[in-house]
Amino acid sequence: MSTILPGVRAHFLVGLFLLLIGLSSAAQAATLRELADFHGVRDNALVGYGLVVGLDGSGDQTMQAPFTGQSLTNMLSQLGISVPPGTNMQLKNVAAVIVTASLPPFSRQGQELDVVVSSVGNARSLRGGTLLMTPLKGADGATYALAQGNLLIGGAGAEAGGSSVQINQQASGRIPGGATVERAVPLNLGDDNGFLELQLKQADFGTADRVVSAINLEFGRSVAEAVDGRTIRLLGPRTDNARVRFMARVENVNVTRTQAPAKVIINARTGSVVLNSRVTLGQAAVAHGNLSIIIDTDYGVSQPAPFGQGETVVVPNTDIGINQQEASLQMVEGADLGEVVDALNALGATPQDLMVILEALKAAGALHAELEII
Repeated sequence: MSTILPGVRAHFLVGLFLLLIGLSSAAQAATLRELADFHGVRDNALVGYGLVVGLDGSGDQTMQAPFTGQSLTNMLSQLGISVPPGTNMQLKNVAAVIVTASLPPFSRQGQELDVVVSSVGNARSLRGGTLLMTPLKGADGATYALAQGNLLIGGAGAEAGGSSVQINQQASGRIPGGATVERAVPLNLGDDNGFLELQLKQADFGTADRVVSAINLEFGRSVAEAVDGRTIRLLGPRTDNARVRFMARVENVNVTRTQAPAKVIINARTGSVVLNSRVTLGQAAVAHGNLSIIIDTDYGVSQPAPFGQGETVVVPNTDIGINQQEASLQMVEGADLGEVVDALNALGATPQDLMVILEALKAAGALHAELEII
């Protein structure tokens, strides 16, 4: 049987306690890459209008989508082919589409981008189509990329004899690496004095203060200061290589997240109710019961006596009933999320009814959380 000296045992317990604290902090900590972005380092949206050809009779109906025929006529004229005015081209293998892409930061000429192609006309399917060269423009109207290639469609369908079946969406598809960057977006990291801006993804004064403290502790000197609840100003190096090394070091700094405020999210369209871990309930009594009104109409026939002078008429018989579910007052209270869930489940309410109950609890001051409806 082994023995542990009192002093060694005390040091062991202290070390174990500090280890548990460190593991708990590490579990709640996050790198700055997850919490913030450097100012200017962002994606840029690109959009373009083009034509998809080679469809198997599933393209736009040009009588209902005349812009498809106009676009094809303009493209053919640029290729040296003249279409006589007034020609009615009954096209079935061409579709007008909108092409979208996202231009990542630091993109250079020749880099390939994934593009999404979506029909804007009445084409039934883009399966088997080829996108013709389409300029992709940014918000300033300049062309930053050119897209072209064969579409990858995830859906499929078939029809015969007036019946049809379809799986997934066929009016849109993707082209992996279908666009080539032709122009880079100018981006300056920091000003001439070396100042950089770090922007939190969610504004929070507590998180901003922790970020400043963590960065200054990492570098051993004051290089960060908070401007507001979202923006943090950094004093970085002036040379490019040293600035990149500095930014990489900042992104890997661990920061303990501040606890989010208590909030209940209600989606009125889908009936979804989401509560975070900070939600609590004060003491309240709730009576929940459903009220239903049923109106039922039966039609009867009033037949006159034989050889009488009357006429047969239809007589409606309406029956109206009101049913109310019995309910009694129930105490609800919860000091943590688990108790809140148990208390609300005890009411036996549907998600739609739960929305009304939560709103009433908020009005009564028993729901200690922010109520947000999306």
